[in-house]
Amino acid sequence: MDRAPESPFVAVVTGASSGIGAATARRLAREPGAALVLIARRQAQLDSLADELGGATVIAADLTDADAPARIAEVVEREYGALHLLVNNAGAAWRARFADGGWENVRRHMELNFDAPVRLTEALLPLLRRTAAGAQPQRDGPRVAIVNVSSTSARVSRANSGGYTASKFALAGWSDSLHLEEQSYGIHVGLVLPGFVATEGFPQAELVGRAATRWIVSRPELVAEAILDAGPGGRSERYVPRAYWLAAAARILMPGVVRRATRGGGLMTPTASE
Repeated sequence: MDRAPESPFVAVVTGASSGIGAATARRLAREPGAALVLIARRQAQLDSLADELGGATVIAADLTDADAPARIAEVVEREYGALHLLVNNAGAAWRARFADGGWENVRRHMELNFDAPVRLTEALLPLLRRTAAGAQPQRDGPRVAIVNVSSTSARVSRANSGGYTASKFALAGWSDSLHLEEQSYGIHVGLVLPGFVATEGFPQAELVGRAATRWIVSRPELVAEAILDAGPGGRSERYVPRAYWLAAAARILMPGVVRRATRGGGLMTPTASE
């Protein structure tokens, strides 16, 4: 981003208390004029991160609460009156076969991983549009952006993770439609699709303990860079690691092969945390 320090760049990051969200907040804080709004359930972790960054607006909220989107929108409007970047990162995964977890497992995933970012975006969209309308055109990217953090599971499903996969598929599909609808208002919508990422709660020991699989586990800092590419950078979507796009392409070109390759289930990755 190429913005003068006196020109605030207001960014909202959900799931900011750890993992990808915290890494994204740290990365954005290095940008000139960045004003951050950090959202997660855990107040203490948010306060600690805000202190580390030299200040930020902190909102402790459960995004599945009915009043959370309106409360967040009111704070951003009151304190900044503008919003340049919304990073919908908060999410979680609870592994279960459908026969065991049933609809409740699917509902739980959809509530946090899909419904919550949709509801928050709805609450903040008027402010995003007003900001885009009044912003100066940028030479190096869009004036205003939304980044939805999905998962490679949005392209390639796995056994024992149907609820998670469904929520991430929904988020990816909605992101494409939202971009088409909002681009005329000056709002870009980008999508980030991480694979295995070493975050809090991710059972990484099994993968990082073996040389053959260690390379597929990425770091939150790399996802944070991808979020900047897909937001202020104007990219449509980014896989992390980049080579994961091959799995998505294989799913389209060779679906039977991919089904056979993934039928054993195995580990999955929470792409975000709260």
